[in-house]
Amino acid sequence: MKCHVCGSKMRAINTDLPFKVNDTTIIIMKDLPVIQCDGCSEYLLDDPVLKRVDAIIEKADTEAELKIIRYAA
Repeated sequence: MKCHVCGSKMRAINTDLPFKVNDTTIIIMKDLPVIQCDGCSEYLLDDPVLKRVDAIIEKADTEAELKIIRYAA
């Protein structure tokens, strides 16, 4: 697959990504499977991964300012 931004090759990796849930809460998702560009670091999430991330975020406690959650497939 080629990157839609720079045209470089994209590859599947696991990485950590932040998600801003509301004005006061950020969740860092650890070991998240993404497809990332070798050139510009643009990334894509597959639909099943994105659905799971949405479900995890919906269940997360938003009382804390920062929460770290390990993604489990």
